[in-house]
Amino acid sequence: MFITFEGGEGTGKTTLIALVKKELESKGYNVILTREPGGSGSLFAESIRQLVLDPKYTNVNPYTEALLYAASRAQHLDEVILPALKNKTIVLCDRYLDSSLAYQAFARELGLDFILNINKYALDHLPNLTFYIDLDPEIGLKRIKGRDKIDRLDQEKLTFHQKVRSGYLEVAKKFDDRIMTIDGDQSIDNIAKIMLDSIMSKI
Repeated sequence: MFITFEGGEGTGKTTLIALVKKELESKGYNVILTREPGGSGSLFAESIRQLVLDPKYTNVNPYTEALLYAASRAQHLDEVILPALKNKTIVLCDRYLDSSLAYQAFARELGLDFILNINKYALDHLPNLTFYIDLDPEIGLKRIKGRDKIDRLDQEKLTFHQKVRSGYLEVAKKFDDRIMTIDGDQSIDNIAKIMLDSIMSKI
């Protein structure tokens, strides 16, 4: 089973994925946790991550950014996700194609067609289930204010993150057979329970 976790900055994805992984493993399932851009176990995809998120690059063309994400995703699929699924492992992925749709298609205004076209390989390998954690960007950005490391996208203005949220909501409507929208303004434990109940109902 391939499960992805989506949301804007400060939605608690990292904590939630760790909780879900721990619970699934306690039930005897083989689980791996990975992320995008990059991917646990893919040196090349991780190298692209370092490049695309480095805040020192302040003048990145939006098309270049989108293409780099797509390239990292293709490598991540081949090296990490597909082999794990072949070995009957549950894959939990922090961000995937829907991030590119929200951030690049909508917030960067590149359009859905362009992003879907360059991610054709990922479209052939969509998740079985996606959780989108919906949260007001003002709340999310306040949550990450004390972080030691702020990447290039974290530094964008509030209006950008508001566009990201609007994009996610549009994407969630478009793929409502796969994407489950969860209110992010509630406790982590509540959200984790909603996620686990949904996963167990599909396994």
